[in-house]
Amino acid sequence: MAITVKMPQLGESVTEGTIGTWLVQPGQQVERFESLVEVITDKVTAEVPAPAAGTVGKILATEGQRLSVGEPICILEGVAEEGSDEPGPGEPEAVPDELSSALADGPEEAGAESGSPAEVRKAETAKAAKSTAARPVVAAPTDSANGSAGFISPAVRALAGEQSVDITQVRGTGFQGRITKRDVLLFLEAGKTAPPKNAPSAGPVAHPAVSEAPLPGSRIPHSPMRRAIAEHMVRSLQTSPHAWTMVEVDMSGVAAARAAHRSEFRAATGIDLTFLHFGLKSTCLALRAVPTMNAIFEEEAIQLMTEINLGLAVAVGDGLIVPVVRGADQYSVAGLAQAAGALIERARLGKARREDLEGGTFTLNNAGALGTVMSQAIINQPQAGILVMDSVVRRPVVVGDGIAIRPIMNLCLSFDHRINDGAAAARFLGAVKSSLEAVTPNSDLF
Repeated sequence: MAITVKMPQLGESVTEGTIGTWLVQPGQQVERFESLVEVITDKVTAEVPAPAAGTVGKILATEGQRLSVGEPICILEGVAEEGSDEPGPGEPEAVPDELSSALADGPEEAGAESGSPAEVRKAETAKAAKSTAARPVVAAPTDSANGSAGFISPAVRALAGEQSVDITQVRGTGFQGRITKRDVLLFLEAGKTAPPKNAPSAGPVAHPAVSEAPLPGSRIPHSPMRRAIAEHMVRSLQTSPHAWTMVEVDMSGVAAARAAHRSEFRAATGIDLTFLHFGLKSTCLALRAVPTMNAIFEEEAIQLMTEINLGLAVAVGDGLIVPVVRGADQYSVAGLAQAAGALIERARLGKARREDLEGGTFTLNNAGALGTVMSQAIINQPQAGILVMDSVVRRPVVVGDGIAIRPIMNLCLSFDHRINDGAAAARFLGAVKSSLEAVTPNSDLF
């Protein structure tokens, strides 16, 4: 019989996705859980697995096409029946809803950080099936064990192993240079021998990710991630009336505390203590003090959120994603550093999981790590605001009746003027500023 593979839901707030690269062709035999196609959203890029063994029939969606969740993307034919009635002519059977749940699992086993029975069962099922489902590939690392190959799906890795192909010598044509099964097969058909590691490239890779600055006048096609980010940013500006304000913060106390505790902190947590970690804690305290900044605008009311789930903007590849520290106000500075560090590492390695990216109630952007001094960010909908920490710069300031050199940081807040007016925004920024300037070497970080 035949079944229809549909656009999965890759997150509770995700309603559509973009078809990336097809990894199979019509008429190709596939095994259950073998990757069919890459789907890109503004949160993750994931491979959609075959729900059963069969033959790829008609492909219903083209690369670059945007589809809503639940819309058909291809037909899988020759699927063995599993006790259900044979569908009538022209009635392909719908893929069960469980596929969306399978796609939620990232490359790390579900339950690795949680012991709930449901998560353990999910991990066992995924392991038994050797599922390749939903492996985020937002920013494939170039220094992995696969040389310059970046993230390689299990199906591609298995094929390369069976054919004794050095995967680092295969040129990827998938999204962001991903190596697909088709690339490995073409490599074999061409009878290529592995060139020296430092051999010059045979030519440009036909995909939108670039490692060098383009020449003047050249054009960079939109990647699905860049297109999704662009649409999200435009939608945000069209949805909320943005206003912004800024304060200067004297980071002398934070700098002194960092210097005093840096070695101890790293020994205890394995993480280098940075200005960001103090910013995370101070933002949480300010969100407690001004709850309307931790809110969502609804047609009939302003919904105050019961939890403080702090999103952290992370640059990856040719875009960015926002992993979320849940219950962030319950953590110490050290706890926030560890929680945020784990999220950032997964995001940059392309291992962010769906639950890492959901439920944020406010966003902090540490643009200062890139050298910025004054930034105006766009709100991550449907949140009430986004705060940017800019660079800490030593400069002369007036202290009493004199002038002193102090480490100064600009804090810039963009806020939804439907939810908060300037007074509330100023109170929020004042609370963050006061918290940061109150830090001393004696402050408790644990």
